[in-house]
Amino acid sequence: MLLLAVDTATPAVTVALHDGESVLAESNQVDARRHGELLLPSVDAVLAEAGVKLEAVTGIVVGVGPGPYTGLRVGLVTASTFAAVLGVPVHGLCTLDGLAYAAGAAGIEGPFTVATDARRKEVYWARYEDPRTRVGEPAVDRPADIAERVAGLPAVGQGARLYPEVFPDARDPEHQTAAALAALAAERLAAGAEFLPPTPLYLRRPDAQVPKNYKVVTPQ
Repeated sequence: MLLLAVDTATPAVTVALHDGESVLAESNQVDARRHGELLLPSVDAVLAEAGVKLEAVTGIVVGVGPGPYTGLRVGLVTASTFAAVLGVPVHGLCTLDGLAYAAGAAGIEGPFTVATDARRKEVYWARYEDPRTRVGEPAVDRPADIAERVAGLPAVGQGARLYPEVFPDARDPEHQTAAALAALAAERLAAGAEFLPPTPLYLRRPDAQVPKNYKVVTPQ
């Protein structure tokens, strides 16, 4: 097994290579505006550090979100392209699940909340019974609207850091890592678990939209 994992659903542009037992190499850069610019060089750097060729990869792991439209699609398109060229499967995982798994590695047992920045003064979030068990589906909400539902719980993710009045017990990790996503995927593959399709989990309409009304301009 040799898994190449990527995730661009958050401000982190993150890539990792995992052999089914441990992480061979990883790259993590936080830049919300340069996903397209940073992802492929990060893949090259990770492969070079591990000393393997892309052709040796046996599966692609990708975070499917939730996340903003522009950044999220960079990772999904890249993952699907690699899978098609190499003739290997692509395994989709919820980005919040990767953060929850990393929280477990950091010592959080649960229950807890994962919250990432959704912009527009909102967060993408989900509650977890433990690092491997999500309670319900991911959602997008204003932090004040979910305050009662997350009260008293530790929280991880950048969204928790942005709204300390709602998430007073914010802990690491703050950002997603492909290393955690790959480790979770390896564990699920070994257990024969199912994965999500490599399609984006947006939870809301894209920020960029076609204007509803056009100004009519006629020649004089």
